[in-house]
Amino acid sequence: MKQILLSTAAVLGLATVASAQDLPQAGSDWYQAAQDTIAERLAVQPNTATAKNVILFTADGNGVGTNYAIRLFSGQQEGGLGDEYVQPHETFPHVALVKTYSSNGQTPDSAPTAMAMNSGVKGKNGMINIMDTVAVEDCAAGADAGTKLFSEIATEMGKSVGVISTARITHATPAAVYARTVSRDWEDNSALPEGCEQKDIAAQLIDQMQAGVIDVAFGGGRAHFLPTDVTDVEGKTGKRTDGRNLVEEATGLGAQVVFGEEDFSALTAGNNAPILGLFEASHMKYEHDRTGEPSLAEMTEAAIEALSTNDEGFYLSIEAGRVDHANHEGNLYRVLADGKAFADAIAKAMELTNAEDTLIIVTADHEHAISFNGYCGRGSNIVGLCMEENEAGIEHNGTPNLGADGKPYTVAGYLNGAGSVLIEQADGTFSGSRPDLTEEEATDPDYLQQALIPMSSETHSGEDVAVFARGPWSHLFGGVIEQNVIFHVMNHAVTAE
Repeated sequence: MKQILLSTAAVLGLATVASAQDLPQAGSDWYQAAQDTIAERLAVQPNTATAKNVILFTADGNGVGTNYAIRLFSGQQEGGLGDEYVQPHETFPHVALVKTYSSNGQTPDSAPTAMAMNSGVKGKNGMINIMDTVAVEDCAAGADAGTKLFSEIATEMGKSVGVISTARITHATPAAVYARTVSRDWEDNSALPEGCEQKDIAAQLIDQMQAGVIDVAFGGGRAHFLPTDVTDVEGKTGKRTDGRNLVEEATGLGAQVVFGEEDFSALTAGNNAPILGLFEASHMKYEHDRTGEPSLAEMTEAAIEALSTNDEGFYLSIEAGRVDHANHEGNLYRVLADGKAFADAIAKAMELTNAEDTLIIVTADHEHAISFNGYCGRGSNIVGLCMEENEAGIEHNGTPNLGADGKPYTVAGYLNGAGSVLIEQADGTFSGSRPDLTEEEATDPDYLQQALIPMSSETHSGEDVAVFARGPWSHLFGGVIEQNVIFHVMNHAVTAE
């Protein structure tokens, strides 16, 4: 017993020394920064007010790894080494890891992941807001197996609802805000099987506008709203074979409909009319290539201004959809440029809302097969070569690390994709070796990262993603959670008294 007491006293003594900061490392900037972090954490108090507004940010494909790469890219774009950079959502007080598997897939697609966040239950890959008792594309069974959506709950509470995406507004993640379908691919009527009475996704958006559920919708996908005999403002024809012009139908509902940056800038908020922005025939442009259409931050600002005219509050879903697409292409530069645009949109939402009454959630639907090499010295360009550590200093020494084949390698790569080092030969077999690579080649925005398994499109992965949150009831996020818990936090936040 005496020995135990002495051991306890010794521990307390060390704690006293540490708290008094009589440690040789106490003068270090790292030590002081950590002490500041502890002070900030001690000051965090749960916010149990009822949430007036809820904003759900989803960067499609932005798992923990991709988020890490965006952090380095953003910091390096501002002249830093990258690691020390802090993204807007990384300042939020509450964080959790999220398990993204679907009810029938170890690796999910965006349909069931978005369903989980908007309906509160997991579903099957390929279906949106349909219970998993139904088979994919079973039109008849799906008619009676739909879920109720958080957007509809918010509407019944008198709140306004908005949905934004840099992908087609009929794509899986934005569609989950307003639609139910046994196939995510049924974006317009031309894809519906013969005899199927389920409405296509674009038609459901117009129905939800008419029903007063959707007040603002910004994204791409114009072709799914126009018939095949109609040419849009960019000279592209529509895809609908039923003759319906959903743009005209939206206008007939009193909606403001805009197609480009100029008419977007002329939008007027506060007249209670729906707003429909369709900025491309298909997906919106990557941020690196963007011309003639608003940025994600600009769409976020316009939506918040319009929705904030409702004194009862709003629900706004915002997707950076093209982070996912660039990952699929193996083009890391465009992944990260769109990721930075996503962070800018978060910063704009933080600026325009109050943490006391607005719950902001930042997450991803899934991760990709991205991976990171080592051992890279600090400041190695995240889209470039992995440089050697500098033993005499902090920043890398400018010499590339080499593989066993004597060739340099990039900081990041993919396990599969279009950048595979294995090339199909004339006899159908695959062989090859890694080419020599310069920093200039690797940092070109059009460069495809080296990959292992040859595929035309890189795949998702099933690993966890993160969720960051601030505002009312954000403290409910913690630990490792199922993805459908996100819906339940949002629902609790708006109904708690």
